[in-house]
Amino acid sequence: MAREAGLRSRRATFAVLVAGLCSYSLLQSMVIPVLPALQEELGTTQADITWVLTANLLAASVATPIAGRLGDMFGKRRMFVAVLTALSLGCLLSALAGALPLMIVGRVLQGIGGGVIPLGYSIVRDEFPDASVPSAIGALSSLIAVGSGAGLVIAGPIDETLGLPWLFWLPMVVGAVAALFAFLVVPESQVRTPGRVNLPAALLLSGWLVCVLLAVSRGTVWGWGSPRVLGLLAGAAVLLVAWIAVETRSAVPLIDMRMMRLRAVWTANLVAFLVGLTVFAAFAFIPQFLQTSPEAGYGFGASIGEVGLAMLPQTLAGFAAGLCSGGLVRRFGARNVVTVGTLLAAIAYGLVTVAHDQYWHLQVAFVIMGAGMGTTQASMATVVVSAVPRTQTGAMSGMNANIRTIGGAIGSAVMATVVTASAPVPGGLPTESGYVTGFGMLTVGMLACAAATRAIPGTGRRRRAPVGSGEVAATPLAPLPNDP
Repeated sequence: MAREAGLRSRRATFAVLVAGLCSYSLLQSMVIPVLPALQEELGTTQADITWVLTANLLAASVATPIAGRLGDMFGKRRMFVAVLTALSLGCLLSALAGALPLMIVGRVLQGIGGGVIPLGYSIVRDEFPDASVPSAIGALSSLIAVGSGAGLVIAGPIDETLGLPWLFWLPMVVGAVAALFAFLVVPESQVRTPGRVNLPAALLLSGWLVCVLLAVSRGTVWGWGSPRVLGLLAGAAVLLVAWIAVETRSAVPLIDMRMMRLRAVWTANLVAFLVGLTVFAAFAFIPQFLQTSPEAGYGFGASIGEVGLAMLPQTLAGFAAGLCSGGLVRRFGARNVVTVGTLLAAIAYGLVTVAHDQYWHLQVAFVIMGAGMGTTQASMATVVVSAVPRTQTGAMSGMNANIRTIGGAIGSAVMATVVTASAPVPGGLPTESGYVTGFGMLTVGMLACAAATRAIPGTGRRRRAPVGSGEVAATPLAPLPNDP
């Protein structure tokens, strides 16, 4: 009876986590296809409307690692409810926004919802049996990828049938319901990290993240050699050095630098950066390629809805691969699974580079791309979670997600520079060669990522380390060796 009650409790907890993570991941991508419509609705310029994306990116980059750490300290359920409440309030403001400033405020609050990713992983690790954790984390990771892909699929139909505000009303309802049920059914973790909030470290972390992401996300608008961009990059370097120094000397660090030096953690972060570098860039430019009129010599003249349908196979393949990742990791090891996933993604980008004249060419590439990325992202989450003590799960998985975001911002900016540089006139339509060069660059980047995965430590002999000792918590979940 107790076993059945525990199983029901875990199922309810997992359902709540799924709802919360999906509401956030949908918001990450649903706005991208409808930016021109939002620009017209809000009466703003093409340059200014991109702040709808930039503001959300900046807020998520700051909130994700900090929310994970606060969850380790004060309770995962409490923070999960808090970030979902912020997300729901942000959706409300964006749905009611009649001008750009209020929309941006709403998007900032939605970005705080990024904390659901490390908090969700932490709740799974605390509440689920060790043998079930890899599969559960793999499923959550695949759902995050599915939500991002599904946002591109459903944005057009929602806009056409219900109107733009419903892009925010629907996630608001899902987020609010998830927050309520999280409060009611998710157990509060008894695993806590003692200490207080390291405010100087939090401010320095926020400072360098904002500087670097603002510089790379606005570089194509302001100019890469402009004083603003160069100043932000210089400021990011100074603040990063200061942040590392503060964290290293602190008795209660926000992000424990000892954990960051573990081989499993730093290699996972390197791979996450390279994955973000390629995946985000592809997400940003594949829709543009599909929407380009064939009169330009390439493209398919697809509508927003048709773009979503074209990318649906990728979403489904990613979901299926993510669900299978837990079993694959147990059978073949995380390193081998991640290597295969990144190689599949490299093959997909290579196919897009050389074969994009027919619709079915892209469909084949999208399926391979989805399978590769679904496998990789789900397995990488398991690597990080299993490599650190339970008291560090939120902070370390938050930083891993954040490093992927930084890579994505840089990759998107570089891709934009490469593609738009091919336009015959500034601001004009890019040529096909620009896309070919861009996707060729992504292919090389993913091959480099595949090479980097071989540095991830393989399965080693398990041993049990005391929680909070700074060593790898070696349980059946955590076969990775303590190899700093």
